[in-house]
Amino acid sequence: MTHIFITGASGFVGGAAARHLITKGHKVSAMSRSEKSDAAIRALGAMPVRCDLESIAPKHMAGVDAVIHAAAFVESWGPKDAWYKSNVLGTQAVLDAAKAAGVKRFIHIGTEAAICQGQHIDGADESYPLAPNSPYPYCATKAQAEIRVRAANTPDFTTIILRPRFIWGPGDTTLLPSVADMVKAGKFTWIDGGRARTSTIHIDNLVHAIELSLTKGRGGEAYFILDDGEISMKAMISAMADTIGLKLPDKSAPSWLLDGVAALCESIWRLFNLKSEPPITRHVVMVMKCDCVLDGSKAHGELGYTPVVSREQALAAMKAANR
Repeated sequence: MTHIFITGASGFVGGAAARHLITKGHKVSAMSRSEKSDAAIRALGAMPVRCDLESIAPKHMAGVDAVIHAAAFVESWGPKDAWYKSNVLGTQAVLDAAKAAGVKRFIHIGTEAAICQGQHIDGADESYPLAPNSPYPYCATKAQAEIRVRAANTPDFTTIILRPRFIWGPGDTTLLPSVADMVKAGKFTWIDGGRARTSTIHIDNLVHAIELSLTKGRGGEAYFILDDGEISMKAMISAMADTIGLKLPDKSAPSWLLDGVAALCESIWRLFNLKSEPPITRHVVMVMKCDCVLDGSKAHGELGYTPVVSREQALAAMKAANR
């Protein structure tokens, strides 16, 4: 039995990983920042450990064999230093505590965003350069975090980086609920008709890769974790919406126009220090307008990863579950 410590266990990826690993007989403890989080973590069958990314210390990982670091600030809008504090300094704090506690393996949940600067990506593998100076704070800080994770790798402390793209499936608390809210409010609009091509990763496939990385993979290396094949944004999001009986409108706007609107909105929100979130951000426009098709062959070869569920099977299962 392996003792695994998870950050972000009250979120989509960390929670799914905790549930699965517990069913496989592993002992799981998890970072918890509140009583509400304690309850959510206990409901998974894991043991809450009261700490956060600023206070985490070696004592919180006593007896731990492996860390899965899934906590991150993933919002497209927030205080200017929020991404750096959580994604860079927070990752460094977890790395330092884990190494000092004698943890042997550190699995970092990264993202393809670490290579994104607003360009189209077609067939990129892990040799594609990171974007630590990306104009998008989330992308830049996830790249900076990955650099630190790679640098922390030693013969006694193995670090593995998993880069999922477009995580979806049961338990998603972000993408599909947001789409549903926009449709109900009459605010949903495709960007460039939703024609952008993308790779995706179903949550079950990502969790499978996380489990594999507990024993496989080369230290200091990154791996794209993907479903098989590519799909357009319109086809993917429409299919997801269909699983909850939601029909999406065909209304669309050009990305050049929305880029300008988003930049203007962000400037106004920063200038007047508005506490709400802008109706649209540059990051959201970038994600929806840019092709992002990746090559996952490295994970197949070095982790032994193959998807446990196809995109079509998973969509059908979601639709059946929501009937």
